[in-house]
Amino acid sequence: MSFAARSFIIRHMQTKVIKLGGAADEEAFREAGELIRRGELVAFPTETVYGLGGNGLDPAAAAKIYEAKGRPSDNPLILHIQNVEELAPLVKKIPPQAEMLMSRFWPGPLTIIFEKSQIVPKETSGGLNTVAVRMPSNRAARRLIREAGVPIAAPSANLSGRPSPTSAEHVRKDLDGRIPLILDGGEAQIGLESTIVDVSGALPEILRPGFIGEKKLRELLGIIKADAPASGDEKDAPPRAPGMKYRHYAPKAPLMLLKGSDKEIAAFLKQEAALARGQGESIGALVSREALPLYEQEDPGLFLFSLGSREDQEEIAHRLFALLRDLDDKNISRIYCESLKEEDLGQAIMNRLKKAAGFRIMDLHSTLSE
Repeated sequence: MSFAARSFIIRHMQTKVIKLGGAADEEAFREAGELIRRGELVAFPTETVYGLGGNGLDPAAAAKIYEAKGRPSDNPLILHIQNVEELAPLVKKIPPQAEMLMSRFWPGPLTIIFEKSQIVPKETSGGLNTVAVRMPSNRAARRLIREAGVPIAAPSANLSGRPSPTSAEHVRKDLDGRIPLILDGGEAQIGLESTIVDVSGALPEILRPGFIGEKKLRELLGIIKADAPASGDEKDAPPRAPGMKYRHYAPKAPLMLLKGSDKEIAAFLKQEAALARGQGESIGALVSREALPLYEQEDPGLFLFSLGSREDQEEIAHRLFALLRDLDDKNISRIYCESLKEEDLGQAIMNRLKKAAGFRIMDLHSTLSE
């Protein structure tokens, strides 16, 4: 049976949540490390989003990760390590470009793809001959890896396709009863998944944008390839990295992106809210803080949320997934979101929003001009 064709049998168990930052931390990490060594799963904080961790060298543990998430098993996992010395056994070679990336950006929100060694099971690599590796900067994540004594395979700790979790409560809502333990380390600092760079080919290639942007990578490496912008046209080939295929980051209600001026978007949303009210429904909307003065204080047909300021991309990145989850708590029929400039961190933000929207984008300026 192929990796993608395997079915998942969900196990139901009691999920324990431990709040970190107190006198009980030592026992919490000891318990979590023991669970990982036994082949069980632990959700834990990183600086990007919460991860769902298992022993990356254990095929059965990898299978449990796919099972808990309902994730297609040809979607590769990322191995997390806590020092550079742990990398060599996992890969065939460490190219000079990888050395440069590691020296500059590790520990931090950068995942590097290498040719894998034989000790990395194909269950972890999604059937590929490459392996994705990251060294997180989050102290709790690094302590867990050290306590477990093995590289930890960890995708985001959410149900497959849902917005990534940036708090332990997000994890609990998605995975309660599916995993034994959640380590609660507070809100994730960045809020978007790591940048992914593939160094297994002739030229380094950016496969997923993230907090570390293309400009910084080009300044360091010089020539670097960027994967074609996401268009929604999925290929038959297995994804080369997490987030490259399959629907991701999506709230429950359908999401559409809006291109246009603040006034055009406000006029459209007010019209859509009125139509929704007439049908006994409501809509949700995400707009920049600069656009908020164009809206009434309260509109019973519109749940309005601020993305944050356009001048602070880090704020928007930090808030994005939590806002999408907040909209899930409202009884709404559809969601609209303002499109942002795809510059610097905005490229990563729009990458996630396009995936969440299924690449549905409405150009209001063109529509109104017709």
